[in-house]
Amino acid sequence: MPTPPQKLRKQYVNAEYPKLVLKFEDGHEIRIMKGTGKTFDCWAGETIKLLAIIDPEERERNLVGTKKADDFDDA
Repeated sequence: MPTPPQKLRKQYVNAEYPKLVLKFEDGHEIRIMKGTGKTFDCWAGETIKLLAIIDPEERERNLVGTKKADDFDDA
């Protein structure tokens, strides 16, 4: 029986975009305003999408990158 992935505590600071959304594989999202940071729990090896919301009046999101959970800074 395989071992379950390890749960990690990570953090991210948004220094570039007016609003950034971290979208996780299970579908939940974390919104981070420019100049702020958040800590979050994720699974080792999970892929997280970084989506920028440039204009808050529009609901359009731009994919600006993807990162593995292991690549984020430890909290």
